[in-house]
Amino acid sequence: MDLQKTLAIIKPDGVARNLIGEVIRRIEAHGIKIAAMKMLHMNLAQAEGFYAVHRERPFFESLTQFMSSGPVVAMVLTGDDVIARYRGLMGATNYEEAAEGTIRRDFATDIEKNVVHGSDAPDTAAFEIAYFFNRFEILGG
Repeated sequence: MDLQKTLAIIKPDGVARNLIGEVIRRIEAHGIKIAAMKMLHMNLAQAEGFYAVHRERPFFESLTQFMSSGPVVAMVLTGDDVIARYRGLMGATNYEEAAEGTIRRDFATDIEKNVVHGSDAPDTAAFEIAYFFNRFEILGG
């Protein structure tokens, strides 16, 4: 048993397309618990801080513009091996390569507007969770 926490974000395209409920339904249907959740609208500086690890990548400007273009829903998910389980539920970053039945395969419209974000490792999850939530906002935190 590997009880973990991870950050999940429903991106601006998912919020704008009224997919919040469907994403949450799929998370819960996979036995993943939501320990914290909030809706927020990042400004450009906040998006740049969150994605600072990608600052030198060619997609950084486009990504941060997109992530600050509208509200997002940030969640802390918890469960056994939740990082890998949620990443499996999300599907590959490129929705065209994502497995059938994954969130990205079913709802993404391009590689950037792929509806959801999830942490990729325990150290990334710790940074990302702390970026949006303090310990008092996380159940069991």
